[in-house]
Amino acid sequence: MLWTILAIILLIVTATLLLFRLEDLSHLDRDDYPVSNATPSEANREVMGRIRELGQSSKGLRGRARLMALRKHMDGLSEGLELISEFRHCDSPLGEWVLAPDCDTRRRILYIHGGAWAAGSPRSHRAITDRLSRKTGAAVFSVDYRLMPENRFMDGVRDCRQAYTWLLKHGPEGAEPADFMMVAGDSAGGSHTLGLIAWIRDNGLRQADAAIAFSPSTDLTLTAPSNRSNIGTDPLLGPVFGGLSKIPLPVIWWATLAAFRVSPTSPVASPLRGDLKNLPPTLIQVSDTEMLLDNARRYAARARAAGSPVTLHTWPGMVHVWQIFVPLLPEAEEAFDDINAFLEQLESQGGAQASA
Repeated sequence: MLWTILAIILLIVTATLLLFRLEDLSHLDRDDYPVSNATPSEANREVMGRIRELGQSSKGLRGRARLMALRKHMDGLSEGLELISEFRHCDSPLGEWVLAPDCDTRRRILYIHGGAWAAGSPRSHRAITDRLSRKTGAAVFSVDYRLMPENRFMDGVRDCRQAYTWLLKHGPEGAEPADFMMVAGDSAGGSHTLGLIAWIRDNGLRQADAAIAFSPSTDLTLTAPSNRSNIGTDPLLGPVFGGLSKIPLPVIWWATLAAFRVSPTSPVASPLRGDLKNLPPTLIQVSDTEMLLDNARRYAARARAAGSPVTLHTWPGMVHVWQIFVPLLPEAEEAFDDINAFLEQLESQGGAQASA
């Protein structure tokens, strides 16, 4: 019996080493990344209260009931906000157009919402998409990609690819070529964003002129230091995912493979571990207290080393994807001003010129 157990353990260890071959990325971890020295605004206290409400919305629930409560709460985030854009439903691809007054329909942004690939929707992220359309003067298409667990992870990936391909030739009024294209997303949607721009490059499509990622998940292997060190300072992700720190990483990798049907080492699920050459100018915004801090830092460092232009801006003490709390949070307004400055600089340098 002992020999049988040892043989099984050896088999599992061998399979783990062969299947999950990990490049050691610890050389990307540095302590000298600049962080703004500002103090979080008073409005941040109210944001923390809303985060607690999010936790209370699913307290005591389990399984699907918990997930549905989370989805319902997230969809209510946009209620009561003064949104000036027109929200226009689209059936194919599924999603909604977000059109600020006088936006240029030949300037387009594909927005990919977050929610751990299992929650969120175009409705839940209207605060972000409305502000993006206002600030950039572009027509925003918020894709309603298929969520887990009802669908496979790759179904959502394919929906994002289809939406981008469609947007190259279609605007809110019908067939019309795009002069400017940008891809943006937050958290899980940030992962899809970074994976998408690599897929666009590999498939010879017209590349996005720019990409924006808010607090992106870039590596499902969970080997970045902040995945553990920032559990206590991340009020949104810490209570939900902090318990994973007690589980051996190989167990998490196998569980991820089972749930996603994609290896956590695959660039589709972990863009950090893919080819990062020849990618468009990318702006990443992240908080220094969130669990995904080093996901952003590592991606920025590795992309730059590969020659791709990535700008990383870090805010102090913000909640994960604080941009969704615009206009309540001054730091959220700052984040959108930062995007505007990023795009203006690109255009002044000729990096985001119109192309038919």
